[in-house]
Amino acid sequence: MSRDHLQGGLIVSVQAPEGSPMRHPDVIAAMAEASLRNGAIGVRLESPEHIGAVRERCPEALIVGLWKRSFPDSSVYITPRWEDIRAVWAAGADVIALDATARKRPSGQELESLIQRARTELGAALMADVDSVENGLKAAALGCDWVGTTLFGYTEDTAQFSPPAMELLHPLRQQLPASTPLVCEGGIASAVTAADAIEGGADAVVVGTAITGVDLQVAAYCSHLKRQTG
Repeated sequence: MSRDHLQGGLIVSVQAPEGSPMRHPDVIAAMAEASLRNGAIGVRLESPEHIGAVRERCPEALIVGLWKRSFPDSSVYITPRWEDIRAVWAAGADVIALDATARKRPSGQELESLIQRARTELGAALMADVDSVENGLKAAALGCDWVGTTLFGYTEDTAQFSPPAMELLHPLRQQLPASTPLVCEGGIASAVTAADAIEGGADAVVVGTAITGVDLQVAAYCSHLKRQTG
């Protein structure tokens, strides 16, 4: 999907934490459909199971897919390995999101090789989840189709910062190829902030917890109320 098609659009991240009753594929698919019916241009989904469920229910949906996987030898967890990339693609994703930071990947797999294989063997479009301007530009140079600020504030090098990554948007937009979509993701908690991200240079925004994060939202409300009344 081109920058023109994404322009000013909302992609809803429809995810739920492990152990949540919201994590059932039917629930995820229902939330995805509700998002699309109300104007979202696409959804971002975690795990082949959820991607497949949404693809079946919403066959025309734009799906950005990923698979969160944890390994003891690496802090990379967003679609970290070739096996995970293949599984996300096979499940029906249109765009595969993967960690494109400079961190060591599991089993010594390398980002450049993964991008090349995904493009040549699968013909897949890729969204680079990055934490810095440098890593965003590198990912685009290696062949990633989209660049997203997803990991700003979530890596060892950026742990001192809090998303959303407004400060990355202008330099990335200025230096990325004109055809490369730039997506602001992470920490967008209101429609006003989403609009600010678009104004700051993003082509589209991804919003998750503020829309679909029932578990985290309820817990936050309850925690705040307890502090106020305790």
